[in-house]
Amino acid sequence: MANRRPVRSVVMADGMDAAAILDEIEALAAKRRVRVEYVSRRRIDSLARTDAPQGVVAMARPVEETSLESLAEPNRRGRVPFLLVLDGITDPHNMGALLRSAECAGVTGVVLPRHRSAHLSPTVAKVAAGAIEYLPMALVAGVPGALQRLSGLGVWTVGLVGESRRSLYDLPLGDQPVALVLGSEGSGLADLTRKRCDALAAIPQHGSLSSLNVSTAGAIACFDVARQRSAGSGPS
Repeated sequence: MANRRPVRSVVMADGMDAAAILDEIEALAAKRRVRVEYVSRRRIDSLARTDAPQGVVAMARPVEETSLESLAEPNRRGRVPFLLVLDGITDPHNMGALLRSAECAGVTGVVLPRHRSAHLSPTVAKVAAGAIEYLPMALVAGVPGALQRLSGLGVWTVGLVGESRRSLYDLPLGDQPVALVLGSEGSGLADLTRKRCDALAAIPQHGSLSSLNVSTAGAIACFDVARQRSAGSGPS
């Protein structure tokens, strides 16, 4: 368990089939003195605000923000900053998938714009499968300004653009603070965001289609950084 934010209560649907996971949820709630309520399936559906809720909803405090300066420093485990900057991702399913991949790849922090972007909605949280409980996040007024600040703090910012002639795989990403920057689903990185990146690179493609889905591109890029770091080229 992440223990990142207090849970006020757990709401469960009446009449669900018995399962070990439900017993585990009840036991954890009792251990932490969290109230468990049993309500109708209709009430669960209205509380969850997601497609096909599974009958259990935790009522917790909002995720606390982290400062950009904190993200640019080694974390508590001494890991070199490995950040993901999302510029204008509006589809909550893409956002959730990106956060899940980022956490699995060892990303140490995420930068999100306050406006013109998907927020940490119930859908994002569900698709992220728990990742938001582990990823420190900074909300910024604008991504270009945040990139400028990150560069000043010693973080190398790398924007993913499909037309770049530079391959992502050729960049040394394992031994220094790095931030991968991904743009919106339709138009990619905004012009000013591109200008503020320290480098631009593409994921090599060998098929007929012109581009990858942003969540797929993000997963590939994040795991390439993870590969370089686990290969011993820098702190993991």
